[in-house]
Amino acid sequence: MTTWASFGLQDSNSPIMEQLNFFHDHSLLILILVTTLVSYLMGMLFFNKLNNRFLLHGQTIEIIWTILPAIVLLFIAFPSLRILYLLDEINQPSISIKTIGHQWYWSYEYSDFKNIEFDSYMIPTTESTMNSFRLLDTDNRIILPINNQIRILVTATDVLHSWTIPSLGVKIDANPGRLNQTNFFINRVGLFYGQCSEICGANHSFMPIVIESTPTNFFIKWISNFN
Repeated sequence: MTTWASFGLQDSNSPIMEQLNFFHDHSLLILILVTTLVSYLMGMLFFNKLNNRFLLHGQTIEIIWTILPAIVLLFIAFPSLRILYLLDEINQPSISIKTIGHQWYWSYEYSDFKNIEFDSYMIPTTESTMNSFRLLDTDNRIILPINNQIRILVTATDVLHSWTIPSLGVKIDANPGRLNQTNFFINRVGLFYGQCSEICGANHSFMPIVIESTPTNFFIKWISNFN
């Protein structure tokens, strides 16, 4: 999860988030190069009294400064399209989970198993302990195994919600009457926090999401002992 005074992205916990981090750095490098070049040229035009008659007007230079930005945009567009298709790809999921957004809590159903469903409410501040995070911890966490392809089906019962886990690179809208799906792959053990990212009402800020990733054998034990 993000920490105090952290202005960057969260540490990635899935391959998709790693790719998003790489794309962010790639795009930022291009923006820095373009900004530096344009700032230098503007500075030269402001403070230099000499004029280059071939630079201010000419068909050749106009062709160059039209084609070069198009080429730069291609260097951003192709990696972006690649990640966009990776986000929509469903790669033979091992486990499917259905997430339902309510005002203002989440409920979960493990579709591959019988009678495994529960509601997940935020732990009130008055009941939180020293080991819990204020406004982020829930009474029931989502237990998922690492190194498995997870498919999540998202919908809502009342208004628009958005199921978001930043460190996994997952953000998908929960629309009433519509079933959206996405997938992710957790590659480490830990607790991953998220929140509803849609302004869904008065208690929008109080419907957090907590995923607890465990080794596969612990996940099987949890499934077996679930009442």
